[in-house]
Amino acid sequence: MGKVAGSVSIIGGADGPTSIFIAGKSGKTKLTTRMRNYFHRIKRNRIKKRLTANSHTLEEVVEWLKQEYKAVEISQQSFSYQEQRKCLKATLVMRHCPDLLGERVDLKPPEREDMEALKAFWEQLQEQEKRAAEIADDIFPLDFHIYEIRGPKNCKMQIGVETVWQVLDASYSGDKRSMKQLKKLSEEIYLYYGVAAEDIKNQTERYQSLLAILSS
Repeated sequence: MGKVAGSVSIIGGADGPTSIFIAGKSGKTKLTTRMRNYFHRIKRNRIKKRLTANSHTLEEVVEWLKQEYKAVEISQQSFSYQEQRKCLKATLVMRHCPDLLGERVDLKPPEREDMEALKAFWEQLQEQEKRAAEIADDIFPLDFHIYEIRGPKNCKMQIGVETVWQVLDASYSGDKRSMKQLKKLSEEIYLYYGVAAEDIKNQTERYQSLLAILSS
């Protein structure tokens, strides 16, 4: 059975996952897409009514993961850790301190399916990532850790936690049979992180992010 992967993320406990949709040549939205969006809105509204205040700190999340799921921190010298840290740092620098990158370039994905434009966009992303990685940690600090939960048949989940900028990120991979269980586990993790009453009242970005995760 083939191996597939999925990931969801909360940036700063506030910023929901971003999806890039490339329209076809006609620029029209397919009927199936409109129907899917309609049912997604229904699901989202149902979840809104059920969400209650029950928030925890990232430190509490880590302790819960260790106790409930025997999560183990992976080595900070590993290739996986180094690559994820590099990507996260670039994302956070561009979000919070873009001036550290020098001349700011607002990156926008191409609106249509154009391989040359996509290639140029990717190269710009890579360049910004490289420049962000060169910023010293005393100028832009990170406290990043990755915890791993292992399952049967090479299934696994990695949970990234960054305490300076308050980042929680879960990614998972495994065979098709395991993916539903892993998705439910990721939702459980984000629910445990949760939202406060103030988040619900003000519909903060943390609240909107949790809503996006649960309705995906």
